[in-house]
Amino acid sequence: MHAYRTHTCGALRLADVGQQVRLSGWVHRKRDHGNLVFIDLRDHYGLTQCVLDVSSPLFKAVEQTRVESVVTVTGKVVQRPPETANPKLATGEIELQIQEYVVQSVADVVPLQVNSDEDAGEEVRLRYRFLDLRRDRVHSNIVLRSKVISSIRRRMIEAGFTEFQTPILTSSSPEGARDFLVPARLHPGKFYALPQAPQQFKQLLMVAGFDRYFQIAPCFRDEDSRADRSPGEFYQLDFEMSYVTQEDVFNTIEPVLHGVFEEFAGDRKVSPLPFPRIPFEESMLKYGSDKPDLRNPIVIADVTEPFRGSGFGIFAKAIDGGAIVRGIPAPGAGSKPRSFFDKLNEWARSQGAGGLGYIIYEAGGAKGPIAKNLDEARIAAIKSATGARDGDAVFFACDKKAVAEKFAGTVRTRLAEELQLIDVKRFEFCWIVDFPMYELNEETGKVEFSHNPFSMPQGGMDALLNKDPLTIKAFQYDIVCNGVELSSGAIRNHLPEIMYKAFEIAGYPASEVESKFGGMLNAFKFGAPPHGGSAPGIDRIVMLLADEKNIREVIAFPLNQRAEDLLMQAPAEVPPARLKELHIRLDLPLKKAGQ
Repeated sequence: MHAYRTHTCGALRLADVGQQVRLSGWVHRKRDHGNLVFIDLRDHYGLTQCVLDVSSPLFKAVEQTRVESVVTVTGKVVQRPPETANPKLATGEIELQIQEYVVQSVADVVPLQVNSDEDAGEEVRLRYRFLDLRRDRVHSNIVLRSKVISSIRRRMIEAGFTEFQTPILTSSSPEGARDFLVPARLHPGKFYALPQAPQQFKQLLMVAGFDRYFQIAPCFRDEDSRADRSPGEFYQLDFEMSYVTQEDVFNTIEPVLHGVFEEFAGDRKVSPLPFPRIPFEESMLKYGSDKPDLRNPIVIADVTEPFRGSGFGIFAKAIDGGAIVRGIPAPGAGSKPRSFFDKLNEWARSQGAGGLGYIIYEAGGAKGPIAKNLDEARIAAIKSATGARDGDAVFFACDKKAVAEKFAGTVRTRLAEELQLIDVKRFEFCWIVDFPMYELNEETGKVEFSHNPFSMPQGGMDALLNKDPLTIKAFQYDIVCNGVELSSGAIRNHLPEIMYKAFEIAGYPASEVESKFGGMLNAFKFGAPPHGGSAPGIDRIVMLLADEKNIREVIAFPLNQRAEDLLMQAPAEVPPARLKELHIRLDLPLKKAGQ
């Protein structure tokens, strides 16, 4: 018999009754039932109940073993009495009668409960992440992550893509987030950078003629943590294709994402192919966001005109000053008590708004403070524009366009949550397309890139030469699922003359473009195919499939919100001798009194 196990803790079934077997694992839980003591033994594969009579000479050793100690148990497989069978366990119809018991590794008192999902707090969980990873939910998430990546890799290869690895040590990027820098020992005063993304390398692979590239790529960005963004590093399905239009990219990657989500969705439905294409302007109008959650049935409407010159002076005056008004319908909210509306009004103020006005539509007419200041025709126009029905309410956001759109989107989400309108059993995908190429910096008055500067402008050189830059759209797109942006992508600008002009409009002279992007620009001068791609985030895909709200729940060893690894004690100070070898002298900020 093997020294440690003949079976895993998830393998034994009724067919194994009568066998002499050996299991090894962690003591998950112990229970004393008078004449019998039970141990739930756990390994990566599952859990098996083991039983020992208190008269056994092994009883003392079992009794003294702490939970999470590693033990080896040898014994006979028996059928559980029907009344004690556990249908929730794959091994729930059998148990192991303990005949031999060996403690392989004694556990100290654990700082968090492995056998429950009791919240131990982020600091404890990350400091003892190896214990946290033993817990069923987190353990399952990490296994799911592995399976999702395997599925993606298989589907991409089947779609004709070739997997490549791009450099981890590269040059600092002048665009995007802050780089993580690595000192170059052999080149004093110079630094490598960890790649924020393999963007330039994957485009160079297209210039090199590889046609279809993909990589499960690690990316490094020195940026703040969010619930859907891990500080430090993350992984993405990075891909690029040659000789493709925007629709070709969509048609290629949609089956991959759809297939992966269907494979791991369980009882949740995945939106059918093809995914909807929503222009950026339409998305901002209807959903108040460029990453809309389409499970939310609320559609925002423009109701500026019914308020223009109306008796509701606050809005009418604001409109004269350039404001717009968005109407956010709330299905069935008309039956809610006054406290519902008061609560939302207070919430709006906490968001920095002046409040949240509303109209309630009833069979006998409209109610609410705003309705009293509008004539019937205007009230009817608002009802028609928003699609409201009797029994519904309509809330309003009035401000400059960008502010009103964003706040209306926030209200839309809040209303859906309050009214429980979101179907959590669905995955709803969409593409956001036709992003503006440029935007106006209101502080400086200068035209800037609004998104990816390497996107091909719609209309090419003709658009750059003859159109108002703020009206130019880019062949740029985002893939969104349930309100989570999985990635941005674009058809790339592969023509040097268009790139020079595009950057010139944003205030970059040719010399600066050449100094910052010389490698890629030089490559484009030797025959570059039209190409495009995207890079859906692996962490976010798994987060959605695992139904987790925080991305750290699907990463094996994440950093905390302050970008610290509490387990490995990183970042850490470096000995002076090592700094000298790297030609680095520290210039640390002065500590304040009391620190």
